[in-house]
Amino acid sequence: MIIAVIDGQGGGLGSSLVSRLKEKLGEGHQLLAVGCNALATSAMLKAGAHKGATGENAVCYNAARADVILGPIGLLSANALMGEVSPAMAAAVSASPGRKILIPSSSCGILVAGATALKLEEALQSAVALCLQEVGA
Repeated sequence: MIIAVIDGQGGGLGSSLVSRLKEKLGEGHQLLAVGCNALATSAMLKAGAHKGATGENAVCYNAARADVILGPIGLLSANALMGEVSPAMAAAVSASPGRKILIPSSSCGILVAGATALKLEEALQSAVALCLQEVGA
């Protein structure tokens, strides 16, 4: 299965997801680092992603082929992450047939009704557990 972790800015959220998934995923899963910028991609590669790519086209291409996408909820919103998420990126993630496991973040300007206020650590643990469940690991 192809698991794409998409992140922007410094890649802190994405690198945390990659390192947690890397230690728990078995063989047969490809962990991709897809950064909105080179710094984010680099951080996720250092955390252990198998491959990495950067930019709008990389997000659009890999979103279409990923079985699972993980990242901040702002990936669904054009101009989120301080403008790093282009309208094309948001559309590609939204239209992807893959399962999306998104982490709420107040910095994205999106509030999800009914979602509990989790600490980032708890949200990361939940995202990893959901991903492992999706891929059967």
